[in-house]
Amino acid sequence: MRKVILDSLKKYKLSFLIHFIFIGLNIYILTIPAKIIGDIVDMLYDIETNKQYIINNIYFLLGICVVLICVRMVWKYTETVISRGLEKDIKLKLFKRFLKLKLKDIQNIKNGEIMSYFVKDTNEIRGATYRIISHGARIFYTFIIAIYQMASGVNIYLTIATIIPIIIACFMMVKIKNQVEKSFVKAQKQFTELSEYVQESTDSIQTTKAYVCEKKQLEDFIKKNRKVKQSNNTVDIYSNLLTTTVNICFGLCYSIALLYGGKLVVDGQITVGELITFNGYIGLFVGPVKWIPTVITRVKRAQISYKRLNKVFELDTEKINVKEKEIENVLEGNIVIKDLTFHYPKIMENALENINIKIKKGETLGIIGTIGSGKTTLMNLLTRLYSVPRGKIEIDGKDINDIPIEVLRENICYITQDNFLFSSTLKDNISLFKEEYRIDEIKDSTKKAVIYDEISKMPKGIETKIQERGVDLSGGQKQRVAISRAFLKNSHILIFDDTFSALDNRTSQSLLKNIKEFSGEKTCIIISNKVSDIKDSNEIIVLKDGEIIERGNHEQLIKQHGLYNEFYEQQFTKTEEGMLV
Repeated sequence: MRKVILDSLKKYKLSFLIHFIFIGLNIYILTIPAKIIGDIVDMLYDIETNKQYIINNIYFLLGICVVLICVRMVWKYTETVISRGLEKDIKLKLFKRFLKLKLKDIQNIKNGEIMSYFVKDTNEIRGATYRIISHGARIFYTFIIAIYQMASGVNIYLTIATIIPIIIACFMMVKIKNQVEKSFVKAQKQFTELSEYVQESTDSIQTTKAYVCEKKQLEDFIKKNRKVKQSNNTVDIYSNLLTTTVNICFGLCYSIALLYGGKLVVDGQITVGELITFNGYIGLFVGPVKWIPTVITRVKRAQISYKRLNKVFELDTEKINVKEKEIENVLEGNIVIKDLTFHYPKIMENALENINIKIKKGETLGIIGTIGSGKTTLMNLLTRLYSVPRGKIEIDGKDINDIPIEVLRENICYITQDNFLFSSTLKDNISLFKEEYRIDEIKDSTKKAVIYDEISKMPKGIETKIQERGVDLSGGQKQRVAISRAFLKNSHILIFDDTFSALDNRTSQSLLKNIKEFSGEKTCIIISNKVSDIKDSNEIIVLKDGEIIERGNHEQLIKQHGLYNEFYEQQFTKTEEGMLV
């Protein structure tokens, strides 16, 4: 995370230089009006003699205001470029990081927490950066320039006496800031929990409405929202305490300046104009001193957000650094799985045990089994979504760990059972936003997936935009749109993971026929709970509790009178056309 921030800030070195030069110039120019006003006050004792000089000073004062506007525009622009640029870079690097994280790590992060990373944590770092480069620099320049002008231009002892309350205020703020940090940690946690709850509630809105759970959901939300409110109130209390401390100490500064400065005027050590100038210099401290608690609070918040984001950047990533020539490598599809045993991280029970499979190029493997038997787990290992032990899976004679991940996945078309669709056009959903495919190729893939006619009837055809997760499509339509990707990608290894479950028998059989014709010399793996989807496979394996309990072709498995035969008998009905359901 540290490298991400430093690399981003290095891009804006010139902006930093310009920014600090113009902030220093801005603070110096701000000291001029106080001096001019003080001089004018001293000249008011003899207005007739000093009339023209007073008028010239007024014009000069107006000119200073114009210069200040120009200077402020420059440093405001540069600080916006730096802070917003940093926010953009962090979000970009964070998003890239999530794309490269291993699946086991992503699944341990809740959606609400992820949104909190991108929205709240990145904004906290941007806010802290903004205040450090803006408020921090102005505080620094104000103390240097204003104190020098006060000491050298008016009276050094008056300056020291006036600065003492500010030093006391800084000491008290250091004491209070620890409470600010603790209260903010709690508030951040409550906010994340609320975000996760809202995300989960919106995802499950259909179930909530179906079971009339709105009242309970609202009650839970009110409780969580109340906790967020209480936590934020605590943060605000400590933050306001910091501000109040500064205001009190600042009031003491003015009191000292008036009392001690008045005595110096009476004693003739300074003029009335110089006392007014001195008070004008004190006014320069108003903003910077008030900003100190804000800067401290935002830096503390940013530190917490930094630690949260740093945990993400410390997670292991998949090594996807493949040269273009390597990506062009084609896997033929000869797959061998030997004595594969696997269990998920932090789970002792094996998800797969002693799996042995051999699939030759051009063959079709059918997989059927009970729920939770390890069918999808096996496919996740084949695509290396999880780490695979060495020597357990080979493709074309190579250990799967020796095949670059991008090469492996580029040669495998994996149609998962969730059939995820993006909130975009059907064209983008089928091509997965790749520009390499022609429109006629995309349409041809929809024909093979038996969805072309239905898409043609939509308002804009293949350019029709669908809603998030394809909620405006039926389950069968979503499955066929997802299956179109397989026909379009034209990979040498095809995996269909329970992707026909929402299709009627006629559509399913037409689609399987097209897949059989399309696969030709390709290796095809079909996972299904329907015997009719896999009965024509070269080999069928039956999984139960992570183990292969039966294997063979359709006829052989029927004769074994095992679990496969039970599935067959349960599903054996005849339609009017005499087709197996």
